[in-house]
Amino acid sequence: MRLLRHPALEMPRLGLPAFRLRILVRSVFVLLALATVALSVVLLKEEKERGWQSYQHGFARSQSEVMARLRHPSGQLALLNAGNRGAAPAPLAPLLLPYAALDFDDQNKAQQAVEMAGCAVQYPDGSSVCAAIGNNPYAGGFIYLVGSFYAGELVPRERGALDVQAVHRARITLDMRGATYRWVAPFEALPPQGTISTRGRLTGFVDSGEESLDARARPVRDFRGWLWQNGQCRDLAGAVPDCLRRTFYSIRLPVELFREALFDKQRLVWPPQDLGNMRVRVEMLAPGTGAALFDSNAPGAQAAASLAEVARTLLPGEQVQIRKLGTSDSEAITLKGSEVQADPSAPWLLRLISWLPLEWQAAGDHQAQPVPAGLDILDTPAGNYAVTFTSNLRGVEQGLAAVATRMSWYLGAMLAAIALAWLVVEVGLIRRVTALTRRAAAVSYNVQDGHIGPRLGDLDVSDLRGSDELGILAGGLADLLQRVKDDIQREQLRAQQERDMWHAVGHEIMSPLQSLMVLHGSADDPGHRYIQRMQQAVHVLYGTASPAEALQAADVPQGRLDLDAFLHHVANNAHFAGIDNVVYEGGAGPVIVRADEFALEDVVTHILRNADRYRPPGTHITLTLAASESTASATLRNQGVTIAEDLLGRIFELGVSDPSLPMPDGESGHRGQGLFVAKTYMAKMGGTINARNTADGVAFVLTFQRLG
Repeated sequence: MRLLRHPALEMPRLGLPAFRLRILVRSVFVLLALATVALSVVLLKEEKERGWQSYQHGFARSQSEVMARLRHPSGQLALLNAGNRGAAPAPLAPLLLPYAALDFDDQNKAQQAVEMAGCAVQYPDGSSVCAAIGNNPYAGGFIYLVGSFYAGELVPRERGALDVQAVHRARITLDMRGATYRWVAPFEALPPQGTISTRGRLTGFVDSGEESLDARARPVRDFRGWLWQNGQCRDLAGAVPDCLRRTFYSIRLPVELFREALFDKQRLVWPPQDLGNMRVRVEMLAPGTGAALFDSNAPGAQAAASLAEVARTLLPGEQVQIRKLGTSDSEAITLKGSEVQADPSAPWLLRLISWLPLEWQAAGDHQAQPVPAGLDILDTPAGNYAVTFTSNLRGVEQGLAAVATRMSWYLGAMLAAIALAWLVVEVGLIRRVTALTRRAAAVSYNVQDGHIGPRLGDLDVSDLRGSDELGILAGGLADLLQRVKDDIQREQLRAQQERDMWHAVGHEIMSPLQSLMVLHGSADDPGHRYIQRMQQAVHVLYGTASPAEALQAADVPQGRLDLDAFLHHVANNAHFAGIDNVVYEGGAGPVIVRADEFALEDVVTHILRNADRYRPPGTHITLTLAASESTASATLRNQGVTIAEDLLGRIFELGVSDPSLPMPDGESGHRGQGLFVAKTYMAKMGGTINARNTADGVAFVLTFQRLG
């Protein structure tokens, strides 16, 4: 940057107005930075408001979903068996059903109940099994085993046959309270029913481990079981021999220990406290001694419905406490959503977001942040539970703080850009403006009268000159340009006035001169009138600033004129002005109007010359007269091209003409002055002039005030 040298001048004391532009520029940058920060805070507050509202809606939706799951049989099953959480799915432990009992004799009902409760343990090969007891002990001390597996065509046992290894059969093992109970149930076919191709009973016997039943063996009295096999193969469409088909089973397993507890005089505890310690094994065997078609102890089993699935519906950081009414909080079940995985955030941003008030908060109480919570009562067959929901609004602030931390870099970049722009303006502009202001004030102060001292001749302002805007202003070029501009404008105005004057004089003198060229100079000749018109035009226009000003200032006398006789005279003498074929369609008699004869003749001549210029050769210009009680109008009509619609309302303005219209040979340019003169003279005589297009040309209508 070019250094500024400051000569030793007397510096005047500048007032505050001399610094207002600098103050304004600096204030703009300060306000811009403050507005950027304020906008960021407002956006942060709005995002917090939207985030909290969205979270509250999500929390209410999550609460509804959790309660809906808990009220569903699968949710109640998970709640009633909450003590078994974390236990391995195999070997099976009986679950407590949300039903009093299962209708195990009906395949559809048993299957639907198990699917709704979600108690089935699933295996990789598509098999399943549900081992459970009813929630009503008085429905019988049974363990229900309901599930499915894939098997080929079922081989039934004939009634009375003792060899059970030759047929399909079920083998069940129950370990409870230190004892092991085993049953074997061979399949006994029944006639098909409905869409089931094969169905039959599973008749239970006490399993002695032998290959065949003892001849004295009797079926277990309360053991009930069913097998249903449909006709559709698993891998092929239609029924193919020996293909694997889905086979459903439903077994009611009697447990004598449960029955004994019903008749015990002590208080009945249901479900049994050691239910989770019981183990059930279900095996479905094909004929022979091969591997089991299904074994509930097979690896890869997936556990039945549990409260973990309910917990997965919770939002991060939320928790649900389920407590059975009448028990202590220590026995309550607590479900938690996933951990909040918030990105790193700036601590000061987290404090700022916590401080920002919300619309529904009390004024001034920025720390009072509501924590949505909910309490519901869940009614189950095992009793009523209080379900308490706790939200995690702090996670909303943490998430917003993490986003704000990432966006703060953009805010910092914007503020840095503003600071850099201010620094550039301050160093490159404001400081130079300050120096220039003081130098200009010093120069102005030292050249004033009374302050001119001996040092004035030593003033050197060349150091203030430069190639940029400030240098130009400091060098005084603006004053020089202004003086040059004023001189040029005055010269242009004077030249324009001269051109307008000579154009006006030439235009007004042209018609009489053309007439004088035709007429003789004698005063008795008709040309004498044109000499008088020329004298009047010269008197009006010559030496005046412009045609518009001259015409506006001209004084047109308003006399009485017989318009009918005037039009007769115009038609009879138009050829002397070089305009032939002018025809007047005579009126009914004298029509006296307010007009000046010379001015009106000038008006009509201008119109006739325009009509003659643009009419086809050999055609007539027709004059007509119409009169009413108060007005009279003369119409001058010619044939030829029409006037453009956008020019009809402007052709009477000074300088307006249609450049697209052809000009006669030898003429060039369109001054647009004749119709302006005609309109001005008509206005001074109290009349009007209008133009309109006709079917074959143009018509000009002159309207006058009629006199009595």
